[in-house]
Amino acid sequence: MADVVLRPELHVAIVGAGPRGLSVLERLLVQLSESPASGPVRIHLFEPGEAGAGRIWRTTQAPWFLMNTAAGEVSVFSNSADGGPTRAGYGPSFAEWLREHPRWSGIGPNDYGPRAVYGEYLRHAFEAMAANAPLGVTVRHVAERAVRLTRQNGRTVVTGSGGTVVTADKVVLTTGHPRVTPDDAEKALLTFARQRVGLAYVRGDSAADLPLSAIGPGEQVGVVGLGLTFFDVMAELTEGRGGRFVERDGRTEYVPSGAEPHLVAGSRSGLVMLARGRNQKSPTYRYRPVFVTEEAIVEARRRAQRTTGSAQLDFARDVLPLLKLEVEHVYYTAHVRRRLSEEAAQRFAAIHAKSTDRRGLLEAWGLADVPPPDLERLARPFGDREFDSPRAFHGTLLDLLEQDIAEARQGNVDNPLKASLDILRDTRAVVRQAVDFAGLRPESHRMFLSWFNPINTMVSAGPPAVRVAQACALIRAGLLTVVGPATEVVADHAAGAFVLHSPFVRGSRREVTTLVDARIPRPQLAATADPLISQALADGLITELVNVDSATGQRFPAGSIAVTRKPFHVVDALGNPDPDLYALGVPTENTRWFTQIGNGRPGPMTGFHHDADAIAADVLRHRPAVAPVVLSARPRAAVAI
Repeated sequence: MADVVLRPELHVAIVGAGPRGLSVLERLLVQLSESPASGPVRIHLFEPGEAGAGRIWRTTQAPWFLMNTAAGEVSVFSNSADGGPTRAGYGPSFAEWLREHPRWSGIGPNDYGPRAVYGEYLRHAFEAMAANAPLGVTVRHVAERAVRLTRQNGRTVVTGSGGTVVTADKVVLTTGHPRVTPDDAEKALLTFARQRVGLAYVRGDSAADLPLSAIGPGEQVGVVGLGLTFFDVMAELTEGRGGRFVERDGRTEYVPSGAEPHLVAGSRSGLVMLARGRNQKSPTYRYRPVFVTEEAIVEARRRAQRTTGSAQLDFARDVLPLLKLEVEHVYYTAHVRRRLSEEAAQRFAAIHAKSTDRRGLLEAWGLADVPPPDLERLARPFGDREFDSPRAFHGTLLDLLEQDIAEARQGNVDNPLKASLDILRDTRAVVRQAVDFAGLRPESHRMFLSWFNPINTMVSAGPPAVRVAQACALIRAGLLTVVGPATEVVADHAAGAFVLHSPFVRGSRREVTTLVDARIPRPQLAATADPLISQALADGLITELVNVDSATGQRFPAGSIAVTRKPFHVVDALGNPDPDLYALGVPTENTRWFTQIGNGRPGPMTGFHHDADAIAADVLRHRPAVAPVVLSARPRAAVAI
């Protein structure tokens, strides 16, 4: 009778199967194919929606909800296709996948595809990874929301909303964009709306999940926020109502259907989000910073340690000047390229990188009269300027936006301003080195998130130029009113309506019957509406990062899950890293910065894939230690179960 050996079975649960969860799955499968497990491996993905696409990228959403990354810059696979079957580690980029599907042939590598189409790509990637998993590996999609984590005999039990229970050796939290409970201000708005017939307040979320169908034609609709979600709300209430944007004599115009409401929108800046420059960079392009480098951040920490007794940095003092130098370096180099040649630009860049007299250098190259980009001024262009009327404000706003559109269409290499602002995207990894894991002093960390992050987002993470052109068309058509800077929103009991008003625009007061918050909620651990996260927090399995200045005792609660550096073990309420529980992506935003990105890039692995790879390696390094069970004593023959 043959020996039968029971080998340990590894169970891994991934909670949330959008792009981040998919990336962890991919790197697990890659590592298992390169180094097969000694026993069966079962990977359970808890995702109530489509595995791979998740909620944000689901394939059922309307086609007018666009990505804000060019198709050619996107890949969920950590390596290019190699001629074999699509599988973990080897698959097409998004642009390559689009070329393989004639239905989407109109979306080029520099176009911005619908989110639903990217969702199809993600779902295809998941299905291919699961179907071509290594021998002995099972991938299981649990189509339920994970609602509870408990500990049992040293393992983690994950319970789904439909009653599925998985006892896992390792659990990875990649739960994506959160829903949060209303704060006091929102509660007041909700109460006001409920007490009056005909009013509605719509809380912030992904635009595809907002209940906008109840808004009537011609209704006055207030929109809070002029960022990416604003453009989605705008599209839903115009294109989604049967209207059309057309190009006439080089300008975008809007042809209404008659079913549209009137949008009254405002924000702190009063500025519609600026357009991203037309992409001119290859998919494998990687920028090498000159000033804001890893070495510069390390040196800044050493200097801070010597002078303050703490290695924590002050962003405004230690990092922002380097970042501004980087922006100026690209800006002036692009000016030289445009005025002279590529060869001249390279010579200028080499000199500028080492120059101690940059003002003299600019004079020598005829650039002394070209002021450098002012990031704050670009993001807050109106300052304290006052306007006599909404018409006067709209005239200034349209002039500014039309200039922005023209610059964006010139491209993120050819146009000096858009080229320099694009570098804010290309240097994120170095900025993360300075910011992540409480790398800034508490008050500086708060300032970074509340001041710099919105400015950075406004000038470098915007929509394609076509979206800004559409907003301009709606203003000209009289269907969009932008209230002005420092927009105030109040529940006016006397008027029985919500009121939007800018103190800088005379006559800007507008009453609306529906108020839509077009801002994606930022992670706030204490206010999460996710039952799993709130329960894990209450039970002490996870905890919030609190940034503490060791020298002064100053504290800043970041609102995000505390995790270690790679491989991102969560930190429990006692301050101990949990070796079996990991968190990645949006739940850790503010512990780490700009984690909401939902893709890697073609070519060499980017941070998106490296993060997942670190978790996968740690999961597989610490497999359950279960002794083999011998069922017979006959030598030489063994069957693994």
